[in-house]
Amino acid sequence: MIFDFELIADSIPKMLMGIGLTFQLLFLSAILGLILAVLLLLMRISGKWYLSWPAQVHIYIFRGTPILVQIFIIYYGLPQFEFIRDSIFWPILREPFGCAILALTLNTGAYVSEILRGGVLGVDRGVLEAGAALGLSVRQKFIYLTVPIAARLSLPAYSNDFISLMKATSLASTITLVDMTGIARTIVSQTFAPYEIFISLAIIYMILTWVFQKTFGRIEKYLSRYVKPEGLA
Repeated sequence: MIFDFELIADSIPKMLMGIGLTFQLLFLSAILGLILAVLLLLMRISGKWYLSWPAQVHIYIFRGTPILVQIFIIYYGLPQFEFIRDSIFWPILREPFGCAILALTLNTGAYVSEILRGGVLGVDRGVLEAGAALGLSVRQKFIYLTVPIAARLSLPAYSNDFISLMKATSLASTITLVDMTGIARTIVSQTFAPYEIFISLAIIYMILTWVFQKTFGRIEKYLSRYVKPEGLA
């Protein structure tokens, strides 16, 4: 097999023209997903069954089914209902970009909610007891003690989910969005050279993964600057 390096050099700039859309899908769904995750977390730890159960059902459904299936159901399925087409959400759901954002948001929100819950459960009970001894209310303990510690504990797992979300944005090309993967598929259909094109695309995603890993690593190191490393006296 002989690789056409000239084709690779010519195709990479073309694929990078879709990186703007990839970043829009990534950051918008990450922000909305984080907001949704916090809401789901608060519902789960509220102690009220009528809030906890809907959150658990959402998490189970969106963690238990493939993201590609979720995208197809939202893009192809929801427009079949007349009340959806008559709703205020139709201007968003009739566009593939809005459907992709909705699917990615609902999916990552479910995963991140569980990550945050793990961080909350990982907070040392002794810290909360110390807060109570200082006269802090339940709300104050949650805001000033639980949230900062849980955020630091959740960051490594959240960084992995963020990178998974970045890779999941490539599935948006299946509903006609022209991101980097969509451009790559178009080039393949024109050149019949899938190996060169998709290997080049994989390299782009690996570089982005490395950048985000380093970025989250620096954030984690900053948040842990006052934490004594294990094994030190």
